Amino acid sequence: MNSGSQEMRTRRQHPVTQNSPSLAISCTAKLPQDVQISPITGDDESGDFNSNNDSSASGLLKTLHISTRLMDDFLALSKSNTEKDLETCGILGAHLQEKETFYVTTLVIPKQESTSNSCQAINEEEVYAIHSERSLCPVGWIHTHPSQSCFMSSIDLHTHYPYQVMVPEAFAIVVAPTDASRSFGIFRLSDPGGMKILRECQEDGFHPHKDPEDGSPIYELCSNVYQNSNLRFEIIDLRS
Repeated sequence: MNSGSQEMRTRRQHPVTQNSPSLAISCTAKLPQDVQISPITGDDESGDFNSNNDSSASGLLKTLHISTRLMDDFLALSKSNTEKDLETCGILGAHLQEKETFYVTTLVIPKQESTSNSCQAINEEEVYAIHSERSLCPVGWIHTHPSQSCFMSSIDLHTHYPYQVMVPEAFAIVVAPTDASRSFGIFRLSDPGGMKILRECQEDGFHPHKDPEDGSPIYELCSNVYQNSNLRFEIIDLRS
């Protein structure tokens, strides 16, 4: 990426007294003893979302840690779009520590085109360059539903599919500030059921999907994502 595009980035860094991992720490660094780590299941497990909280492949998936501030900070920087009923999206990059745990350290907000029910990243090569510079793995994405409930639309499922093909642990965060029952959810395609449906689907736009043959939901809540109170992360907003 050239220096001109680098100067266009808007960065926000969240310093903490102790970090895990820090980019300056070797991959064998241990978590500080006083770190607070908690599983994420969303705000309210009631409601009409029909899914088992335990991932269909949870025993095979690596653990992921995200900052406790990530959703709130993303919602804050999405505020102007949300007030206009426009979606906002971002890409999550992570470091893999000790070959067993991903730590999300970077949130990139790409240039994008948005409507009330869709968001399309543009100039994605800028995001790829940032990930390459920092040796980051693209473990997922986050987007708002400014006036809809917290769920994965058919377009969301197709957007997420290639992430999960590349990285089985990849997840999608949906932030829905107007949903009283669940203001956010962290989802993944069920595997193999949901992945098979999306692999075979050739439709685009909003459309229904058939149910997986194995009886699983097409997507489900993640059970391997945890909030980490001491995890530092950086926001790079390429829209500026």
